[in-house]
Amino acid sequence: MKLSRQFTVFGSAIFCVVIFSLYLMLDRGHLDYPRGPRQEGSFPQGQLSILQEKIDHLERLLAENNEIISNIRDSVINLSESVEDGPRGSPGNGSQGSTHLHSSQLALQADPKDCLFASQSGSQHRDVQMLDVYDLIPFDNPDGGVWKQGFDIKYEADEWDHEPLQVFVVPHSHNDPGWLKTFNDYFRDKTQYIFNNMVLKLKEDSSRKFMWSEISYLAKWWDIIDNPKKEAVKSWIECGNSMETLHLMRLLQNGQLEIVTGGWVMPDEATPHYFALIDQLIEGHQWLEKNLGVKPRSGWAIDPFGHSPTMAYLLKRAGFSHMLIQRVHYSVKKHFSLQKTLEFFWRQNWDLGSVTDILCHMMPFYSYDIPHTCGPDPKICCQFDFKRLPGGRYGCPWGVPPEAISPANVQSRAQMLLDQYRKKSKLFRTKVLLAPLGDDFRFSEYTEWDLQYRNYEQLFSYMNSQPHLKVKIQFGTLSDYFDALEKAVGAEKKGAQSVFPTLSGDFFTYADRDDHYWSGYFTSRPFYKRMDRIMESRLRPGWTAEILYHLALKQAQKYKINKFLSSPHYTTLTEARRNLGLFQHHDAITGTAKDWVVVDYGTRLFQSLNSVEKIIGDSAFLLILKDKKLYQSDPSKAFLETDMKQRSQDSLPQKTVIQLSAQEPRYLVVYNPFEQERQSVVSIRVNSATVKVLSDSGTPVEAQVSAVWNDVRTISQAAYEVSFLAHIPPLGLKVYKILESQSSSSHLADYVLYNNDGLADNGIFHVKNMVDAGDAVTIENSFLEIWFDRSGLMEKMRRKEDSKQHELKVQFLWYGTTNKRDKSGAYLFLPDGQGQPYVSLRPPFVRVTRGRIYSDVTCFLEHVTHNVRLYNIQGIEGQSMEISNIVDIRNVYNREIVMRISSKINNQNRYYTDLNGYQIQPRRTMSKLPLQANVYPMSTMAYIQDAEHRLSLLTAQALGASSMASGQIEVFMDRRLMQDDNRGLGQGVHDNKITANLFRILLEKRNGVNMEEDKKSPVSYPSLLSHMTSSFLNHPFLPMILSGQLPSPALELLSEFPLLQSSLPCDIHLVNLRTIQSKMGKGYSDEAALILHRKGFDCQFSSRGVGLPCSTTQGKMSVLKLFNKFAVESLTPSSLSLMHSPPDARNVSDISLSPMEISTFRIRVR
Repeated sequence: MKLSRQFTVFGSAIFCVVIFSLYLMLDRGHLDYPRGPRQEGSFPQGQLSILQEKIDHLERLLAENNEIISNIRDSVINLSESVEDGPRGSPGNGSQGSTHLHSSQLALQADPKDCLFASQSGSQHRDVQMLDVYDLIPFDNPDGGVWKQGFDIKYEADEWDHEPLQVFVVPHSHNDPGWLKTFNDYFRDKTQYIFNNMVLKLKEDSSRKFMWSEISYLAKWWDIIDNPKKEAVKSWIECGNSMETLHLMRLLQNGQLEIVTGGWVMPDEATPHYFALIDQLIEGHQWLEKNLGVKPRSGWAIDPFGHSPTMAYLLKRAGFSHMLIQRVHYSVKKHFSLQKTLEFFWRQNWDLGSVTDILCHMMPFYSYDIPHTCGPDPKICCQFDFKRLPGGRYGCPWGVPPEAISPANVQSRAQMLLDQYRKKSKLFRTKVLLAPLGDDFRFSEYTEWDLQYRNYEQLFSYMNSQPHLKVKIQFGTLSDYFDALEKAVGAEKKGAQSVFPTLSGDFFTYADRDDHYWSGYFTSRPFYKRMDRIMESRLRPGWTAEILYHLALKQAQKYKINKFLSSPHYTTLTEARRNLGLFQHHDAITGTAKDWVVVDYGTRLFQSLNSVEKIIGDSAFLLILKDKKLYQSDPSKAFLETDMKQRSQDSLPQKTVIQLSAQEPRYLVVYNPFEQERQSVVSIRVNSATVKVLSDSGTPVEAQVSAVWNDVRTISQAAYEVSFLAHIPPLGLKVYKILESQSSSSHLADYVLYNNDGLADNGIFHVKNMVDAGDAVTIENSFLEIWFDRSGLMEKMRRKEDSKQHELKVQFLWYGTTNKRDKSGAYLFLPDGQGQPYVSLRPPFVRVTRGRIYSDVTCFLEHVTHNVRLYNIQGIEGQSMEISNIVDIRNVYNREIVMRISSKINNQNRYYTDLNGYQIQPRRTMSKLPLQANVYPMSTMAYIQDAEHRLSLLTAQALGASSMASGQIEVFMDRRLMQDDNRGLGQGVHDNKITANLFRILLEKRNGVNMEEDKKSPVSYPSLLSHMTSSFLNHPFLPMILSGQLPSPALELLSEFPLLQSSLPCDIHLVNLRTIQSKMGKGYSDEAALILHRKGFDCQFSSRGVGLPCSTTQGKMSVLKLFNKFAVESLTPSSLSLMHSPPDARNVSDISLSPMEISTFRIRVR
């Protein structure tokens, strides 16, 4: 009996594949013929073009069919196993709906060699592992004397007899691109004067040095000094450069001025996605290359609130050899100071060798200001901040002011300062010392340059003239310091690798004193954190504008389409990159700026979103147009417009209602921003319920028509939601037709309402009002069944693969703030205890939707509209549940709202959060730490696991996350706080918006896991399914509406346009295809930056039925046939931000990436 079933299954599968393939070939072949009349004189060229298109189609079809046949054995095995196992589960009271199958049900094929990486990672020894450091530190915070958070430092007078102390005093000015003032206001009031004074004062003495980081400000100043009226001093005009320009170049060339890091901003390191970190780094480095010819060598991060190894990796890949960090937990600083490990090689957790090592210097004391950088005693160091001399606007909080240096006091003051330098040097392993000299917006006043430099010059002169002091002191830059450090280590003939330890891990969560943990900003202003991710989704190719623009540009060049080539699109794209880069600043995306500054950031993002959507529409229209030469562009609007519109910088996007007619179809072009072929649900809004969705060939597409609700209980009579399953090639555009039709193949959704007071008008929908229903509320698809309580909150789920039920509860909580003097604010999370359950005074209204394409449950609480949705898809998106929360806490006082997911998973106080969407960092919930210390940043995912299962929460926006008890994941969704937390902002967080949070919950079965090894491992990886699910969540299909009808009958659209010839390997992500600026003049070059990332993944999960037709290839891929319709002319390796080319750089045709590697290539396509 079993044998006959297998033959039946096998025969059915073969028959379906053959019939489907023949139909597909005939259908696509039909589509390739021209529909419009042939133009006179173009027949031969048109024939060749048609023939070439037919050949290309046949090649793709053959490749697809070969792949289907090659995997048919796996499909049959899977199907036959399911037949042998028999039917599983019961229908329950939820409508399962139809199951939409892929062309074949595939197991995700991973090369066994690709699975070795995850099993080997973390086996390498590190001298310092941050997880172990947290176990060692008591976090007891005793009074350390003058160094309150440290200890008393002693030294012997003869310690420098054989090797003098070498001190580099590094003047700098930290300029926030927005915080208490907007970016423009700070520039107007402060920053421009810093630059102007710098050029004049450094010129006075070649021994003076200065350091700068934020290129956003430098670029703005550069534009001003290149103004023609500045070039009036004709003796300095050369090649159109003003006097200030030439001075600046000379300062850079002779080493008086160093550009450090060179990103557009000094970014936050907790909440940004790695795409945005790379993008702002490239923007800064490209500007420097074009305007100054400068290549930064050293990283400088003194103000981000905690530090991520992702940033260390990106700097290493960009060609940096050393970096500096500052804001690290005070207990960690003390521990490192005791162990003399403040300088270390920062190595990635997953690195099996040392290729990611970058030398890192950690500043040891409380702050980067002058009182906390010369040595352990701020009372003494403050006396050497000469801006605080008596009579000025600032004094020293410790009560002892500075003294101007004179011959009468230089000896005593020099000895006092040298004592601090010597004590500080005792915390390090060499006799080379770094002493930063600066603070926020310092050196904006002309007088400060004289006060600081002239007084220090007298101190230097005295110290250097006294051999018995055994010190050599000078002004320097960060690279001067690191060069001297490496020279000193080399002189000892030990080598840096033997002098400095290796360290792996991160530096979150930061605390600057007491129990003041900076875990609040992980969530502050979540509306704008979500807006940031949407902006990224429009810029990055995986999300649209960059790749569509670059390839459309190549088509425009090929066909000489001047309307596209002469458009301001590249200028607009550059402005959008810079506005996104500006928002990565550590007081922007963090939500820690003044209200009006936040509005300024939001307005910039909003304006760029609108302008980028114009680029997307024009680029997509050119690519999908059959005859490119007929391209037309309206400067005021796009032919293709996205179906979501945001009316203002502080409002949620809304769907556009498409007006249908029975006579003429509306065209919908859907873009798949993912590098793999994909099927996903597309939902649009139309003005008629009798709607038909057609493929471009006219084949009906099954659709679900759902109600659009004007409010909680009122169904709109003017708008309807249409949902259908779209199957689109990798990075592909596909055309669908939507029209009004009485012979519609669409299906109306059904509704069941609970705890309802009444419904005004059901319209055409079947709505059932449940007054007293005893049965549980359930929804299901072919993978999952979910149970809900009468409040519409999830209680449990069943995975149909093994038919096991799992407790999976969702609930909402409130956290308050402490009643102590210091309370929660924009930066700090200082709760008043454990989270308290969210309590409704009455049962919430619950709406259950059941349909062919999706089913969901929505509950309406006072402060949250909570929706759980299941898609009836066979494949990636059917195996997890989508959760959408619309949060509105504008009427609460000093509260933070949290979603908690509870399960029976025994994670033993261990959980995992991602860092910047790039890597996973294991966490431990530590009872010796306060509750707020156990909250960590989450950019894309968090998970808990035991030997049998992993529960993942995937997120489409950066938020704070924790696991306060076994089996739990908590995510902070919004916070409203009425007071300042005394970190300089001077206000609370009370400009809350109605905010949308989007998540997916994925439960996976683990196989062959050793939990003891699991607990010891400092590294973890998502499964391929989790990677894919996260990518789908963050790379949604982009539907675009053709505005009105085609303007000319001659204009025809292709049925689809894949930008890639085939899917990339499952573990390779196309991060960006970024059009590169021209080196001369304004505009673009003929090159682009192709950035690829090979993801690390864990194979200890069932991959059966994942449903994605891709495999892994050990990181190897050919680029010659990467793009469809575009030839790769050249591909050369580059550093991450395009600053450097390898010495042996040459044109390559094949790429090989190591696991976790991010690499950039210069690419030319035609």
